[in-house]
Amino acid sequence: MYEPIRPKSVHRMADDAHDAYPHRSREEELDIQLAGHLSALLAVTDELGDTEAGEQIARQVARLRGTPPARHAGLSGSPARDLHRKAHALAGRALLVAASRPDTAAAILAAGRMDAHTAALAGEPTLAGAGTP
Repeated sequence: MYEPIRPKSVHRMADDAHDAYPHRSREEELDIQLAGHLSALLAVTDELGDTEAGEQIARQVARLRGTPPARHAGLSGSPARDLHRKAHALAGRALLVAASRPDTAAAILAAGRMDAHTAALAGEPTLAGAGTP
């Protein structure tokens, strides 16, 4: 009914050391992924001119990476509505990764940023500091 478990591959070299290259744990990989999503969100947030939210995001990126993030210097020239859509999507990705880690501080921040960008897209006034952990 089930296929039997196969022995080790004959194609593996005997001297193929498993320790020959660095390995990362699942937690380390998720940290890298979360820091990447938050860094992209930081770039869009800086372009939108939201300095308070940018500082909150930068603190989380620094916590994950161990160094402060490079801040976005260039402008894309995209309309604010497109930037809010992009930021909402990036915050959603960050929320998914933060929830899978679990990283409560980053998840709260990402959810707050999603709410702020949803409100901006709907034309509602946003609360300053929404999503502050």
